[in-house]
Amino acid sequence: MNIGIDATCWWNNRGFGRFTRGLLTALFELDTHHHYTLFTDQPMADVSRFSHVTVIEVHSSRPTTEAAVADSNRSPFDMLRLYRAVAGAPLDIMYFPAVYSWFPAPLRLPTVVTVHDAIAEHYPKLIFSSWRSRFFWTLKIKLAIWNSDRILTMSEAAKEEIVEYIGARAESIDIASEAPNPLFRRTTDQVLIAAARARAGLPEAAPIIVYVGGLAPHKNLHGLLDGFERANSRGHAQEVHVALVGDFEGAGFLSNYGSLWRRVEQNPELRNRVHFTGYVSDEDLVALYSSAIAVAMPSYSEGFGLPAIEAMACATPVLSSNLGSLPEVVGDAGIYFDPFDVDAIAQSIIEIVENTGLREELSAKALARAPQFTWRRSAELTLAHLERLYES
Repeated sequence: MNIGIDATCWWNNRGFGRFTRGLLTALFELDTHHHYTLFTDQPMADVSRFSHVTVIEVHSSRPTTEAAVADSNRSPFDMLRLYRAVAGAPLDIMYFPAVYSWFPAPLRLPTVVTVHDAIAEHYPKLIFSSWRSRFFWTLKIKLAIWNSDRILTMSEAAKEEIVEYIGARAESIDIASEAPNPLFRRTTDQVLIAAARARAGLPEAAPIIVYVGGLAPHKNLHGLLDGFERANSRGHAQEVHVALVGDFEGAGFLSNYGSLWRRVEQNPELRNRVHFTGYVSDEDLVALYSSAIAVAMPSYSEGFGLPAIEAMACATPVLSSNLGSLPEVVGDAGIYFDPFDVDAIAQSIIEIVENTGLREELSAKALARAPQFTWRRSAELTLAHLERLYES
């Protein structure tokens, strides 16, 4: 089977790109029986070691990683060039690792598109900065699903949301998984930890709670700070710092960076204890996770929740929302709370800060659970879904 793959989101620094790089690399390492043809709009040398992978670079006026964001637009001519490249290749099936970078594929070609979640449809007011961006995102989703034979997603919770909020048929949706990069393993090297903390602007020895991801409204970071303040006001967590790790911009979607920054600056209790680190390398992220008392996942919904499993691979407990996919991913390695309940968030922070025994127990459970999630497993599931469609 010659499998065509849209690789235009390979360079994306957010979850779409991490998923694409992790899955495709594992897929190429796993399977040499099929041939893979990648369609890109940028030079791509990362896969040159695989003899069963061909890269077709298609001229583009602007890279997809810049153009396919909510408040921007892709050139119809660029998408037409990609369509023609796919139509002209001897493919048996076409796969899109992210609806983010989808473009039309020939109707004769069996096609699978990955829809990671339905958060934009579930919470549109927390995602889109304008009616225009919402309209074009919705149009892209509808066209991508219409143009595809199957949908791939990453959790049962995401599947349920896609059915409820996008209107896709449950029987057309398959589930794979995500995984941490093998780099994510607990480190106790205090020199590495101190250096990573220094680069992130964090104190060397203070206990920290780490959040990793975008600063969008649906991530509920104001709720996290509400809970942190309440725990602090009750005499708990007074030595704890919070690290908000992630790009400040929203990649075309709404970002709460401005309101979060103003809130922290105007509050003496938060000013020196809540840190906006910006982007952090994976190497430094390993050190931050490994030295944290917990990673916080307070969002209203997640399609998978990759930072949770990355942290768990570093033996870090999770302070987790009880909504979306997170209970599926975190399992028994976290303390759960209703993300709409400030008292519940505060209580989870108090528990993780004060109960050393619980922290050690959750750390051990995190380390035991994390190996269940590997890119090899994700690649095996994805390949099985592709083969099943081709044979049907």
